[in-house]
Amino acid sequence: MTSQPTQGSARSIAVGRLWSAGAATAVVAALIAVVGILIARGVFDIPVLAPEGEGTWGDADTLTYALYCGLAALVATGLLHLLLVSTPRPFEFFGWIIALATVAAAAAPFVAGGETSSKIATAVINLAVGVAIGTLLSGAGRSAARAGR
Repeated sequence: MTSQPTQGSARSIAVGRLWSAGAATAVVAALIAVVGILIARGVFDIPVLAPEGEGTWGDADTLTYALYCGLAALVATGLLHLLLVSTPRPFEFFGWIIALATVAAAAAPFVAGGETSSKIATAVINLAVGVAIGTLLSGAGRSAARAGR
């Protein structure tokens, strides 16, 4: 016989573990953005997020971009937390949402104007950030769900 969950039962989650992993993922996402921009500008001489005259570090847009990538990881952590407490098969939904958001972020540079090389570099950075957020948080969510039992 299989047991049916009773009404009001909920999955137990180690919330502290989930959110500390979310904070660590935010740092990783921000660093991926910074490293991606440094490689694009410094190694390949592609003006990502700044005119060519700004140099390898560029201007304040680099910091803003990195902060937004970190914020995206925290929003994804909140989404995963919500899915874990409210949704059957939360990791499947999370995977789909993150995959589609990553595709949208990778496609977004091609909608704006600018050089093709800059669009490609930005798309690759966005793709790397999305993959990192998805994989790191999926693993952390599984760990937090097991630890909360």
